[in-house]
Formats: sequence, structure tokens, C-alpha cells
Amino acid sequence: MRSLLRRRHNSSPAPRPSTTSHRRPARANAHGTIARRALGPLGAFIHRGVKFAPGLPPPHASHVGGGGASVHHRVRHIASALVTDARALMTLTPNEKTLDPPEGFTVLQEGKARILQRENDVFYNKAQVVNRDLSLSVMRQFQKVRAKEHAETKRAPKNRRLKGDMCVTPRDSKILPHLMTPQEIEDMFRTKHDEPETGDDDKKEPRDKKDGEPETGDDETPREKPPLKPVRILEGMAASGLRAIRYARELDDVGCVVANDLDPTAIASIARNVEFNAAHSAEAADRVNKVVPSAGDVRMLMMQHEKMFDAVDLDPYGTPSTLLDGAVQTVADGGLLLVTATDMAVLCGNNGEVCWTKYGAYPHRAKYCHEQAVRILLGSIDAAAGKYKRHIVPVMSVSVDFYIRCFVRVYTSAQQAKLAPTKVSYVYQCVGCDTFECQPVGKAVTKGNSTKFQAGSGPVVPRECPNCGWHYNMGGPFWTEPIHDMEWVDAIKKQVEENKAMYPGYDKIHALLTTVSEELVDVPLHYDIHSMSHCLRVTPPPMALFRSAVINAGYRVSPAHCNPLAVKTDAPAKVLWDILRCWVKEHPVKPIPEKTPGVVILSKEPELVANWTRVHGAFTKAQREGVTRFPSNPEENWGPKMRAGRPVPGGGLEKQGMTKKQRTEASK
Repeated sequence: MRSLLRRRHNSSPAPRPSTTSHRRPARANAHGTIARRALGPLGAFIHRGVKFAPGLPPPHASHVGGGGASVHHRVRHIASALVTDARALMTLTPNEKTLDPPEGFTVLQEGKARILQRENDVFYNKAQVVNRDLSLSVMRQFQKVRAKEHAETKRAPKNRRLKGDMCVTPRDSKILPHLMTPQEIEDMFRTKHDEPETGDDDKKEPRDKKDGEPETGDDETPREKPPLKPVRILEGMAASGLRAIRYARELDDVGCVVANDLDPTAIASIARNVEFNAAHSAEAADRVNKVVPSAGDVRMLMMQHEKMFDAVDLDPYGTPSTLLDGAVQTVADGGLLLVTATDMAVLCGNNGEVCWTKYGAYPHRAKYCHEQAVRILLGSIDAAAGKYKRHIVPVMSVSVDFYIRCFVRVYTSAQQAKLAPTKVSYVYQCVGCDTFECQPVGKAVTKGNSTKFQAGSGPVVPRECPNCGWHYNMGGPFWTEPIHDMEWVDAIKKQVEENKAMYPGYDKIHALLTTVSEELVDVPLHYDIHSMSHCLRVTPPPMALFRSAVINAGYRVSPAHCNPLAVKTDAPAKVLWDILRCWVKEHPVKPIPEKTPGVVILSKEPELVANWTRVHGAFTKAQREGVTRFPSNPEENWGPKMRAGRPVPGGGLEKQGMTKKQRTEASK
């Protein structure tokens, strides 16, 4: 039973513990699971990855695996001891007493932010606490890196924008005074008629700067690097303003947080929530006053405020494809762009033609579909940036629950923008087995100091799959460069571990960051061990055993954050099939009369003899540290919610996300 549980949660059996002390974390985890289920959503915040409650003795086996009475007694003991601590963990504001809400409203609290909610008038999804926590952790790291880069670099950021008569920013923009100083605004709107007349000798013809050349005010004197400003953040679709208020209250050195929404009801909610938070303390008022409500179409707002935001957060209800063009224009040079996409059915291949129209890529229906979704979105963002001589550098991109979340930095460089075709690839997917191959769209050929860009060479596969004989389908183009910056991931993980109380969704983001930190960043896509075994009609080998065979064959292997059964490796597909052929020789399968891909694969003798000796690298860091890689959701229906404005049958915010049958029963 223990091995089955391990396989379910960690996808491969860990080494059997040799001492009792090594077995306590597993029991503590089970102990925490009981508490979480007993206390519902509150228990999700209580559990927090803690082995056992402060002030309570370590859990004993009898409390977890014993009789029902013992378990329930233990749960009641946990509940009475932890409620107070849970309140502190959830609020992070123990010195602020929550004020009574206006009549008809309820107070929802997350981190240091409080929002007033009434039925479903403004969209709110508590499952997105992971998204918001992850965004805060990445934003903190961005601020550190931004400050370090500003101190070390000598050149000024490439934030040129249209000026004078060509300026697209409205003079009456209400958010402009929060983004620029009065002098910068005056300089931006100054026209030739406003400038003092000078002699012909003083006039100089402007010239285009080569990439990498420092920008200057004239031909001799380098332009002075401006001082580092507090970070300016745009939340394009703010809804209740919860995320914007958390940014303002929990981040340091924030200049302003523009909370924009097109819905007048949402704008009223943002203003109401800012006022409600400000009433709790002077410190809260000082911080939330940096939240600037803005009513309008976020696409127009972004295009009218070119390169004025240091961070842009887009979390739409559905696809972000129509927002990307404006997003890559409004981010300052080196700024952070945070994008969410929830149209997973489109990105994962259920509607390939729709994905092509929205993202410019054709998806496969494959086991790597969630990683594919991340790479399609990254490719779409980079394609949008390339139109403006800009390019992206992903710092972390993940698939979580029912959505994907990409964190990228945007830079201005015509030279780097030309490399865009070398960063995306078409993917050939065999229809018979799981074999796939990537073919870059373009390539860069360097001779001496000259670099030429050419079309990619191909095809990289024959007409028929060499493993099973079936044909290929071609999809893409997908982003095939790294989707994570491991220095960022390690720094974010360390910062999160040191500040657990700051993240209500700590369990999930810590597990996610732990798994991401182990991924092979230079290997696009992955295989699924169960899918490959199903093709051969054989029971899959234990994950640790299979990884050991890959490592012993001389290749690298790692897990993937988006699939517990994933095998991400630089080994060619032929090697993986040889390892499974050796496994079948030791675990024979029943003969299959008809011709199938599996029959064709097994009809060939393996050229590689698998070495099943277990190695240390076959076990993940999460397994070694006792971290659950894919923790269970804290409650049922932990997923997308209804759009704002739709009535909740029977009333009550707590019924959001219920099935129709559950809402009907709850209304009786």
C-alpha cells in the first residue's frame, strides 16, 4: 500500500527508509492531510507543509493509521489548537482588526489584502491564490534583479517613445502623473515649435544607433542614466482589485499600481476595496493609496502609454492573444510581463484551428500538451514583440491547475529580434507511438564577424516513423528555447521558503518551484512513461528504475512540473524504446494478433542493453526532501469559476464552482 501511495504522489517509488526517523515526514504529511480535509478551506491554509502543529507532540502511527475514534480525536485536537495560528497565517495582519463590512457585503481576506464581495457582482476565484502568490514571489525577485542591474550597468534603458506631435499618449491621461515626473511629461509633449531657435551650426542630424551602442543625447556625450524609479505596475484586468492591493501592500518600493478594468462595476469595487483597506491603519492607507483605478479598454491603455510600466500583469478570463500586441509595447526595456491563459482546450489541441488563429501555432494532441501550451504562448509573445524590434527572455513559465502562467522579460534589440526564427520549431509527432522530433524554423550562420539568417534545414524525420512505421503529423511552431531561468527559480524558491507566512498558497507554490528547479531547461517537451508502456501493452517499469536505465545509458533525465509521469530527457526516442524492449523481455506480454505500433516496436531487437542499477540521480529532489510534488487540491471544484455578473443559484458566494446538481441540492 505504501508503494502505491508513493507512486501516486511522486510518480516513482522512493528508496525504502531504513530508520523510523525517516518515516516521520510521511506520517506527518498524512496527519496534515487529515487536518486539511477536516477543516476544509481553512485547513488548506493551516497545513502549509508543516510536519505537525506548534505545541503538539509529533504524530504517532496510531493517530494516523489506527482506529476511527483515535483519528477523529486527533483531528478535534488539531482544530482547537490551530485556528488561532491559521488566522494569523491567512491574514498576515495580526495587529489590524478587520472592520465590519457594509450591509450586504462579506469580507474576503488573502495575504494583507481585504476585499468586499457581494454575490458574484465582481469576479473572484480563490483557486487563483496560487497564481497571485507566485506572481508576488516573482515580482520580488524582479525588483532585486532590477536594482542590481541598474547599479551595475552604465547604459540608459532603451525606452525611446514617440514625442511631440507624434505622441500617442493623451494629455489628459489620468494615470500619466503617476508614471512620469512633470518634467518628463513636458519633454514628451514638447514640439518643434516649443523649442528655442538655434543657429545652423548647432543643429545636428540624428542618426540611427547600432544595436549595443550606448544611447546618447548627442554624438559625444553619453546620455546620463536616470535614477532608478520605484516599480510601476499595471494590472490590466483587475476585477475586484485583490491582486493590485496585494501588490501595493506586500511589495516594497512600489511607485504605483494601475488597476484597470472595462466593467464599471469592477471599477466601483476597486475604489471601494481601496477605501476599505485604507481604513484599517495608517500604514495600510499609505500603501493602498498607490493603487490607481482606471476605467477603459486595457488594449488602448497599453498602446497609449508606450514603455511606461516596469511590470504588466495580464490575467484575462480566457485567451490573452488580443492583449499581447499592446503588452509588449507598454513594458519598459527590461521590464517584466506576466501573462495567464486559461483556454487550455484550445492550447492543448482540442481545437487546433482556433489555436492557429489566436496564437499562430497548430497544437498536437499529445501527452506533453500542457508543456506545449506554455511553449505556444511564449512563441506568440515573442512574435508580438518582434514586430517592434523587441524580444523576450522567459524567467519562469508553468502550467498550474487549469491555466498556464508565463513570466518573461522584454528587451529592445533589433539584433536579438532577428533571432526569433531560431527559437521556435515545428514538431513532428508520430501518430502510432509517442516519438516526436523538433525542426527549428530558422538558423543563424556565423562566419567571422558576419551573421546571416537562413531557413531551417529539414525535414528531420523520414516519411515513416523508424520505430513503428506509422506516419507523422506536423505542428507548431512552438518555443523550444528554455522556459525557465534557473538562477531566478532557485532564488525565488529560497525566498519563498524563508517567508512561508507571506504566501497563503505556500504548499502548492513550494511544490511547483521544487519540481521546476529539477527540470532540464534545454530539453523541449517530454515523454509519458505510462503512454509508452501502453503502446507496448506492458506494465510500466517503476519511474526510478526507468530513469536509472536512461542515466546508465549516458543521458540526462528529469521530471516535468506539468505531468507526474513525465520523462524529460536528451536521449533519442530509439534509446527509450530499447530500454522498454529490455523491460518487456524480462516481463513478457501476451501476443497481439493484429498489427499495432507496439507489435512493430517489439519485433525489433534492442541495440542497447538496459542497465537497471539504481542511481542517486534517478530520485527527484522532491522525493529526497520529502516534498509532495503534486499536492491535492484543498477542496472540491478547485478550478474555474463563473464569469462576473452571472447569478449564483440559491445565492451565496460559497456556491461558486459547484456543479448544477450540487447547487440544486444546496438550495433545497
